[in-house]
Amino acid sequence: MGTLIQLFKALNANQYPGQIAMSLTLGMLLGLTPFFSPHTILTLLLIFILRVNLAGVLVSWAIFTGFAYAFDPLFHQFGLWVLSHPSLLELWTQWYNDAFWRFLNFNNTIVMGSVVFAYCFAPLFFVFSWVMIRIYRQRFLVWVNKFKIVQVLKASDKAAFASRFIK
Repeated sequence: MGTLIQLFKALNANQYPGQIAMSLTLGMLLGLTPFFSPHTILTLLLIFILRVNLAGVLVSWAIFTGFAYAFDPLFHQFGLWVLSHPSLLELWTQWYNDAFWRFLNFNNTIVMGSVVFAYCFAPLFFVFSWVMIRIYRQRFLVWVNKFKIVQVLKASDKAAFASRFIK
């Protein structure tokens, strides 16, 4: 719940929409692909290098992990299609004979299907997230700030800040 509140605060703060959209996209990459694969190291490295909102990464990761379980049969079919495509068979054979490429576990149909889909879908999801954050801030932020729960959260932040000086 605290992570969701932090994401909500980031959406309402003056944080750049691109940072939040990038954090949602990196969380999507983590969620849609199998976690115990070498490409996860690349995604985690990007999370630590880039200036992204960690709450956005965690919320997006949790949401897309649920989608990944639902889409695993589709990822399997897509990965099987990619791995059995006649024009790529020679490439897959060469990669399978090399230890580095075999370490990447590319010959697993779910890994291949989910990684290709997630990394091809990532730029579209980034643009979609960026546009949705901008629309949210332009049209719905004033309306959301009228909710009692938002006012309580803002008051609790101010009370916590004031209590630091009182102690």
